[in-house]
Parts: sequence; structure tokens; C-alpha cells
Amino acid sequence: MGKELAIGSKELARAISSLALSKKAEQLRILDLRGLTDITDFFVICSGSSDLHIKAIADAIVEGAKKLGVKVWHIEGYQALSWVLLDYITVVVHIFRPEAREKYALEKLWGDAPVEEIEDEGEDLSKREAEGRH
Repeated sequence: MGKELAIGSKELARAISSLALSKKAEQLRILDLRGLTDITDFFVICSGSSDLHIKAIADAIVEGAKKLGVKVWHIEGYQALSWVLLDYITVVVHIFRPEAREKYALEKLWGDAPVEEIEDEGEDLSKREAEGRH
């Protein structure tokens, strides 16, 4: 018998989002694909501004998920760093350069999926404070 995941797919998607935010991932969204496809439950989609940024986001997710007892099943694009895919079976992570994200338009392709936009609340607070708003 296979080892049961100690974390559900929605919780894993949120944990991965937090890990991505820890490396300042941009335009972070969770797409809920349950009921639309059998390939996965959730997409976590985000952008990085450079090759090094994308690598840092991917590394943080892989290492952080491993600490939660969840190993990545498959990785694509890690050498090219234009679009890195991390497959956790029930959650698939897409880390894009902005131009690749626009080209492949996964959010439009999966337009029927409920979307949760994730923002770094600490960063938002810092921006509001810098602008003199609280």
C-alpha cells in the first residue's frame, strides 16, 4: 500500500503558495481544477522576474514541501528556467517568466476554474505604510 499524504491537495496548494511568496513570487494564483479535469486538483501559477528568481522560487517550493513530507514527483524546465513545472500529482506548480506566462495563458485556458489570488500581506502592508496608508 502507498504512503498516504498527511496533507490534502488544497492545503498543499496553499503551503506551496506560501513557499513561493517566501521568495517574492509575483502574480500568484491558485486554480481549483476539481470537477473540470482528472489530471490534478490544483494549479499554482506564479511568475519570477529572472532566471535566478525562478530558480529560487522552485528550490524553495521543492525544499519546503520535502520538509512537509511531500516529494516532487516530476520537474520540467529547470534547465531553461522560462517555465518550470513541479508536479506533486494533486497540485501542479507553474513558475513562469512573464513573457512565457502570457504566451501560454494557462489562466485563460482554464478560465472555468475558480481562481484564488494570493498576495503577500506583509508586502501589501509595507506598501500601504510607505504610501502613508494603514
